[in-house]
Amino acid sequence: MEVVVSQQLWSGIDGGKSAHHCVVIDSDGRRRLSRKVDNDETALRGLIEDVVALADGGQLVWAIDLNHGGAALLITLLAEHDQTLLYIPGRTVYHASASYRGDGKSDAKDAAIIADQARMRRDLQPLRAGDEIATDLHILTARRTDLTCDRTRAFNRLRAQLLEYFPALERAFDYSKCRAAVLLLTNHNTPDGLRGLGIEALTAWLRERKARNAAKVAATAIAAAKAQHCVVIGQHIAAQMVTRLAEEVIRLDEEITDTDAMIEQRFRRHHHAPILLSMPGFGVLLSAEFLAATGGDMNVFTGPDRLAGVAGLAPVPRDSGRIRGNLKRPRRYDRRLLRACYMSALVATRHDPASRAYYQRKRAEGKRHIQAVIALARRRLNVLWAMLNNHTPYRTPSAATTPA
Repeated sequence: MEVVVSQQLWSGIDGGKSAHHCVVIDSDGRRRLSRKVDNDETALRGLIEDVVALADGGQLVWAIDLNHGGAALLITLLAEHDQTLLYIPGRTVYHASASYRGDGKSDAKDAAIIADQARMRRDLQPLRAGDEIATDLHILTARRTDLTCDRTRAFNRLRAQLLEYFPALERAFDYSKCRAAVLLLTNHNTPDGLRGLGIEALTAWLRERKARNAAKVAATAIAAAKAQHCVVIGQHIAAQMVTRLAEEVIRLDEEITDTDAMIEQRFRRHHHAPILLSMPGFGVLLSAEFLAATGGDMNVFTGPDRLAGVAGLAPVPRDSGRIRGNLKRPRRYDRRLLRACYMSALVATRHDPASRAYYQRKRAEGKRHIQAVIALARRRLNVLWAMLNNHTPYRTPSAATTPA
């Protein structure tokens, strides 16, 4: 009686914006299918059905070089079909391609390399679609980061433009912290215009717009105007640009406030929200960034050491020859996750006695400030892992267990 052995296949996907390329190989590395498919639901469903039929009940593993963006639809469809999906970073594929024959590059070759790497390697991270709230937080926190970067650029342009024709007013305020000063620039930003308006009228104008410290801001602005009587060439057009930039900053502030409200509304609906907020140093925004970076599912990571490696908090050895014990930060890690862990640890050193004691102990050992905060973040990640897996909130250590 002939025994039919189920075959194992590996499907590599070279992701793109408008189309993907899929290459399926068997255990011997032979190509069983090579197809370019549009990034469309009907076409992708047809590809999945054909590859599953090709496996004929055998084990099938998918691998892809994108974990978001244009690959989101394909990832969702593979999850619906209960398919095993591995993630291979594009940087890994790029370096691996140098070990394959030929100097040429094509989507089909990249897809074949992805499939072959999935066949040979055992250290690839499974890719799972995050829960709905974590996905929403990923989108919202990314948008907030873009808005804050745009706000910083607008402030830099505003100060640079104002410095060209009215340096006294440029150095009179810290515009990133004084909203009344930015509001002032939307209509009154020239020396002669401010002098002609006067303190009382300017104070009344600011109070009508509910500006804080209106009298003080008005007095400071008028003093700056009285310090300059020269009209710089190009002042008229430069003042118009300052007005537009100030209006842009106010609009960005309003949008950031709205985005923060959306983030908090979505975050508090997550089942991990009370646990994360109980950890000292984790507020709503940092907790939302943590969920966005991890997908809200700790089962994706095999343990706290793996999570620390993804966050860039686990040093890697750099030994060679007689050199031993040389450690460095890994080059591949999630920077958003590292930021959330680092910033929460930094805040905890100021408000949590246990964290502050651990930080001071590391400083006494000779570590620099950043090294001590990273060590604290690594220690806190172990605690956070246990809290999330056991569904227990943070409990302040007793005096007997607090490090000296």
